[in-house]
Amino acid sequence: MSRVFDAAEVAKHNTPESCWVILYGKVYDVTNFLSSHPGGVKSILRLAGKDATEEYDPIHPPGTLEENLKPEQCLGTVNPESLPKPAADAQKSEEKSEGPPPMETLLNLNEIEQVATKQVSRKCWAYYYSASDDLISKRLNNEVYRSILLRPRIFIDVSKCDLSTTLLGHKVGLPIYVSPAAMARLAHPSGEAGIAEACRSFGAAQVISNNASMTPEQIVKNAAPDQVFGWQLYVQVDRQKSENMLARINKLPNIKFVVLTLDAPVPGKREDDLRSDSTGAKLPVTSAESKKDRNDGERMPDGTPALKSGGVGVQLFAGTESRLTWKDTLPWLAKHTKLPIILKGLQTHEDAYIASQFTPQIKGIILSNHGGRALDTAPPAVHTLLEIRKYCPEVFDKLEVWVDGGVRRGTDVVKALCLGARGVGIGRPALWGLGAGGVDGVKRTLQILAEETRTCMQLLGVGKVEDLGPQHINTRIVEQQIYDGPSNLTGFRAAKL
Repeated sequence: MSRVFDAAEVAKHNTPESCWVILYGKVYDVTNFLSSHPGGVKSILRLAGKDATEEYDPIHPPGTLEENLKPEQCLGTVNPESLPKPAADAQKSEEKSEGPPPMETLLNLNEIEQVATKQVSRKCWAYYYSASDDLISKRLNNEVYRSILLRPRIFIDVSKCDLSTTLLGHKVGLPIYVSPAAMARLAHPSGEAGIAEACRSFGAAQVISNNASMTPEQIVKNAAPDQVFGWQLYVQVDRQKSENMLARINKLPNIKFVVLTLDAPVPGKREDDLRSDSTGAKLPVTSAESKKDRNDGERMPDGTPALKSGGVGVQLFAGTESRLTWKDTLPWLAKHTKLPIILKGLQTHEDAYIASQFTPQIKGIILSNHGGRALDTAPPAVHTLLEIRKYCPEVFDKLEVWVDGGVRRGTDVVKALCLGARGVGIGRPALWGLGAGGVDGVKRTLQILAEETRTCMQLLGVGKVEDLGPQHINTRIVEQQIYDGPSNLTGFRAAKL
């Protein structure tokens, strides 16, 4: 018979030698799991002896408990009457007292972000907003579009303007897709499934994050028959985990391609996320802890080094493989999926050229600096687009080239398309939309971008996405900033890699 515990009894088990947590009304002994927890030891120990449900639920897909804990680690249930009453968060209550405004009153993506910032938790805001070091790449991702000027034409009938296009041969309603963005349920309970619902309304494609807070099956459950999804893959050190996930993805007909992410083999230093840490609060560092850090760090009861918590971003990267290569990784991937592969995170023309040598397995590339969240001062996608046009324009004929990072206006979308991008991704804007108004907030985000994109095209004198080209923009200012060294392409052939 399952035992019923008082919360006071559970609270005594709050050390690395005896660590219990309460999840969904059940009591778990996670002592033996501490050393293997991907998010680090501290993230569990902070909640040891407590009800961890509120912290756990938004960032763990259903089934995570069953996959990682043995049945005997569930010790019983907790008496709900014994749990402490949650303390009111005065500041959060004050911010939310009036609730969000009607979504139709928000006129641009910046306003949506401002509303979301007031609605979501500090931990959520820090994870979404944060970028590496001084946020230079994050800011430049957006600012670079301001430096490209448009060239409108006149006396052209633009009464009809069609935003539809194709991505990897699949028809979509917009050239705008949702980039892989993790932990959507931090912003709203509908999570990634809510984003999928919004995308369905516009016929937009969605790339599901490897670190989604819902299972892929949940996310695509209510998809339209022709709705297009991709699956982002971070290859794990434990390859079997990646292989098992690919096997699941292969069975979902709405998932049309795999996006292998390469721009963050290790996590960047995201200071806003680090400050909030994994529980949304700073912890004092004791002299004993400082001494440990100066020596060999924390250790588990068995003497093994303890992984440190470092915000949501660092935790999500735990277990990610950093030894991927052209020679070894692509053949491995070919064994486990026949889906088209898109490589995400290319930031130089050299890598774009090399990728073009691996067709037909690789069908596309995404030019991205990970939203400025990996290497600060890395180039924005616009720079890489211009590099490819300068040094190896044939890449556009061999692969589909997509971009993401910094897109906040329909004019940004149009400028990227003019430079040769096939699809233009938004990551943070979808999450901010979710935080501002749930599914309706994401719909409003896509609606604003779609309307701005259409207006821009019409004012340029263009009625179809495929008719956009370099003749519609002036990039002289940005061209002064792009790489101007040797092409470095001599001898680059797939057989020699």
